[in-house]
Amino acid sequence: MLKKAGLALLVFVVVAAVAVALYVRVPPPPASQAFINGTVLTMNSGNDSAEALLIADDRIVAVGSRSEIEGLIRSDTLVHDLAGKTVIPGFIDAHGHFPGSGLLTKGASLDSPPVGDVTSIEQIVERLRAHAAKTPKGEWILGLSYDDTLVAEKRHPTRQDLDRASSEHPIVALHVSGHLSVANSMALELAKISRDTPDPPGGVIRRDAQGEPTGVLEESAGHAVRAAGLNLTAGEFFVMLDYASREYAAMGVTTAQSGLTSKVVLNGLYYAWKLGRVPFRLEVWADAELGLEIANGEFDASEYQADEFNLGAVKIIGDGSIQVYTGYLTEPYHVPFEGDADYRGYPAMPREELAELVTTLHEADLRIAIHGNGDASIDDIIYAVEKAQKAHPRTDPRIIVIHAQMTRPDQLVRMRELGMTPSFYVAHTYYWGDRHRDIFMGPERAARMSPGATAAKLGVPFTIHLDTPVVPMNPMLLVWSAVNRVSTSGAVIGPDERISVTAALRAVTIDAAWQIFQEDNRGSIEVGKFADLIVLAENPLEHPARIRDIAVDRTVVGGRTIYSRAP
Repeated sequence: MLKKAGLALLVFVVVAAVAVALYVRVPPPPASQAFINGTVLTMNSGNDSAEALLIADDRIVAVGSRSEIEGLIRSDTLVHDLAGKTVIPGFIDAHGHFPGSGLLTKGASLDSPPVGDVTSIEQIVERLRAHAAKTPKGEWILGLSYDDTLVAEKRHPTRQDLDRASSEHPIVALHVSGHLSVANSMALELAKISRDTPDPPGGVIRRDAQGEPTGVLEESAGHAVRAAGLNLTAGEFFVMLDYASREYAAMGVTTAQSGLTSKVVLNGLYYAWKLGRVPFRLEVWADAELGLEIANGEFDASEYQADEFNLGAVKIIGDGSIQVYTGYLTEPYHVPFEGDADYRGYPAMPREELAELVTTLHEADLRIAIHGNGDASIDDIIYAVEKAQKAHPRTDPRIIVIHAQMTRPDQLVRMRELGMTPSFYVAHTYYWGDRHRDIFMGPERAARMSPGATAAKLGVPFTIHLDTPVVPMNPMLLVWSAVNRVSTSGAVIGPDERISVTAALRAVTIDAAWQIFQEDNRGSIEVGKFADLIVLAENPLEHPARIRDIAVDRTVVGGRTIYSRAP
């Protein structure tokens, strides 16, 4: 995502800016602030409500009734009259890829409804052609978030389609899932992908009847073209970062996550934070390569661990995406893939290799998060964690299963026993619910996707997330999805797995803080915790059917307002 040359320039800029930074620091929060005359949903252990709260510098110092807090107001206290509005803890992004949503400043949006308006491959070609027309010849063209199931042709674009957009630029178009790429002929040539190129481990080069690459690259097969298309200069990186930061702040995010981070991107984010360009807290998860360097003592992670910027877990990929038939299932897909009625997808790596990697990281006492969508992949993940726990027991590992989309009840039981915790991609019920029911999973399995209610009944702590930029950063829509499980067509996908508004709010606040070992300093409105909170125009407990329509009026991080909605 960030060119090494660009990183070197960024380091230089940071060093050169140190003297300036001493005078251009992020302004401190007010010494004293009070929020009164509203509803405060604390998300504490009792889910208590209050009427007001008091903040001193970056911490919460009192929570209670209006009269109690008014009795603590000083002459210099900044008083916010809520006028009946609702305060909740700031949203914690349980899994996403900050600042990936800012790639819209670099690439062409190919989103279909409900996010965008692309409904045909011809539109995809036109968007890429327009982007190429304003880009110097030879430079990479990036297309973002096309969906083969939502275009009229019901197929992926091919290299021939992308060649029509331009034969003078290498082009890569990314599937909305993030697990599949399409390259034009020039991009394939630059990546040295031809009819003679073998499929790499954990990936597939799709080919036509003559054995020629179609341009469609599954999983690891697309890494080279994807990396080239996402190779940004330092300036482009900052533009992307600023765009994403504004978006997240406006949506009430007070802790964002960069959930699969290379060493180069880690340093880019770290220096950007040092320069005050990241307005909220940032939880960074290393990729497996960096994770192994940390485990082997080749990289010191301690420099990157603070309240505002924390290098936390190591993320491993267990399988792909159900939306592109690369999620790994125990039973075949509902609509067979390319006519193969037995096709179940595939893992990113063999089970024993996964177990060895997990054990190595676990032995080094590192926190671990593992991407798993299909239930066969989750079986492999549980197997790997069980082996790691037997070899090196830890009493509270909180190993996270990311997405955990098709988790079965028996797997939830094993997770509870092994100290594992799922983070459900429950917004699938809105964005892909109809197609999971009709294409990928069938009605019965689709109803069980992201089983929040079952996890709650079995006593398994969980969170929910958006995986932004796969879908837009909108935590209120995420909470609404968990509560209602309504698809874009208006169908309810799995009514038995709906959860309460309070449970959904906890899954993006205090439970999300717990999952990353930060529950002692954030995630609830309690005395002593950081003043990370948001003001909502209405109380979500009173409007469960339209939570997604409730506006964020103010976002506060450590007592500083980083977003305020215009009246």
